[in-house]
Amino acid sequence: MKHTSAEKSLTGYVQVNIPYRMLKKGYLDKFLEYGLNPEIGFDAEALDHLTVSVAEAIAKQLHRAGRTITLHGPFMDLSPGSPDPNIQEISRKRFEQLASLVPVFKPRTVVCHTGYDHKRYWPIKEQWIESSLELWEPLAAAMQREGTCLMLENVYEKGPSEILPLIENLKSFGVGFCLDIGHQAVFGTASLRRWVQSMSPHLQQLHLHDNNGQRDDHWALGLGNINIEQLFSDLDSLKIRPLAVTLEPHREEDLSPSLEYLAPIWPW
Repeated sequence: MKHTSAEKSLTGYVQVNIPYRMLKKGYLDKFLEYGLNPEIGFDAEALDHLTVSVAEAIAKQLHRAGRTITLHGPFMDLSPGSPDPNIQEISRKRFEQLASLVPVFKPRTVVCHTGYDHKRYWPIKEQWIESSLELWEPLAAAMQREGTCLMLENVYEKGPSEILPLIENLKSFGVGFCLDIGHQAVFGTASLRRWVQSMSPHLQQLHLHDNNGQRDDHWALGLGNINIEQLFSDLDSLKIRPLAVTLEPHREEDLSPSLEYLAPIWPW
């Protein structure tokens, strides 16, 4: 995981995704050694079995090293806006478990998926938004009190109109939008430029990974066909500087190429 000088200049400005179970099992030392800022992902297993003392010890080492921390919430099988109260209650429990870790890690942002899927929810979209707000409002308020911003991320949304009303209703709680360019390329129908322009008042975080538009492959930047240079140009022209930019390689060997790709085009 050796970095060139150009890559090293970026490590202090970006987050790198890492599941909590991997951070706990050896990757913490690598993050500390190479000056990386973690976006720590928590799934159901991690939330149910983590030891508070271990989490506090990890957070203490990262804070002592001056690392910026962001968190990523659980998402598998969760449906925050579900019309089924039992399903929504399970979703609420998971996000409340996540929120309980905010005072421990003191993250800059906490990223969560909305759970919206046009194929399932378009007939009840208004009901879905109302149900979602009942879950997100108290969580966002609690995070805001801790100095943390909740970010809602696009996944299966076809275009900005499917997520914008939710975020507009939550803006008083400091909720922002996390633009995942890989998800947009695979699942979206609106162009990346339209996403940036429509969401510009709320766009506060980026998730960066690449693909060819067919699958959510999480390739290194530059290996797919996402126009990341145009993305950065559009962000710069709109004077958007996100609170956090997260690289999401799913393989360790894809991190260095992503940093190398970003170094000459980084606008901030």
